[in-house]
Amino acid sequence: MSSFVQRGPKPRAVAIMGPTASGKTAAALAIARAMPVEIISVDSALVYRGMDIGTAKPSAEELAAVRHHLIDIIEPTESYSVAQFRADTLRLVDEISSRGALPLLVGGTMMYYKGLTEGLDDLPQADQAVRDRIEADAAALGWPAMHERLRAVDPVTAERLKPNDAQRINRALEIYELSGKPMSELLTGRPKLELPFELVSYALEPSDRAVLHARIAARFDAMLGTRDDEGLVAEVARLRARGDLNLSLPSMRCVGYRQTWEYLDGTISRDELRETGIAATRQLCKRQLTWLRAMPERVVIDCLGADPAGELLAHVSCTIR
Repeated sequence: MSSFVQRGPKPRAVAIMGPTASGKTAAALAIARAMPVEIISVDSALVYRGMDIGTAKPSAEELAAVRHHLIDIIEPTESYSVAQFRADTLRLVDEISSRGALPLLVGGTMMYYKGLTEGLDDLPQADQAVRDRIEADAAALGWPAMHERLRAVDPVTAERLKPNDAQRINRALEIYELSGKPMSELLTGRPKLELPFELVSYALEPSDRAVLHARIAARFDAMLGTRDDEGLVAEVARLRARGDLNLSLPSMRCVGYRQTWEYLDGTISRDELRETGIAATRQLCKRQLTWLRAMPERVVIDCLGADPAGELLAHVSCTIR
């Protein structure tokens, strides 16, 4: 396989975006079979070790077929920020290009794409003591009450958050305590930064959302399997057995994991686990599509077409000539 030849003064990278279950991994692997690429994961769930089934992590064979980056890099007890992703990706694109391969950014965590292409706002770094104090107040009062507390100091941010959005309410209150200013004031809406490489973006999107929803349901059923000693339930049971994880961690708030944890707690039935897991995945899909619609520079490919991977490969081949 010949090396990828850089065109122009900047390195070139290709992004394959899309909602969950749109076939991004399959498309990326099809491209990898045809040209020299290395894949940079753009997925906030794939960073965690030991979380394989519920994240639809590429198989061992798929990982061995082409070099992957930013997969299995931290423990579920740890966190990985947009700022870390941006720094890692800038470094990786440079390294991959220097090896004569095409950097292929693949995933559906749209906040990562936004942070990469637009830069980061100057917000205070996380303070665990402040977060713990807010968590303690929430445990006593409930997150709706904390949402009202946020509304009193930052009505703009509170208006766009749901009363039970614990993670974002906590962060907004933390920012206010640390800076004395509302997060909405600090989010300045700075113009896009110029990347040190050229990014060509493609999006696998459904022409019929109902068909994608059916695909989401089928994939979640496959993750669950038919017994609790296999599949996602067994995976979450193993994670719980570690003894160092809880539902307040970002890892355990990933779609499917929180619902399975609640099932193992006995608070919901297996049927409810299936229903709430599929519903949460559909909501994730909806949010991803909303993000994508705000990115006019992307080239859209129907993920339900006859051969979306082949169509994407044809586009990428033209892009890098």
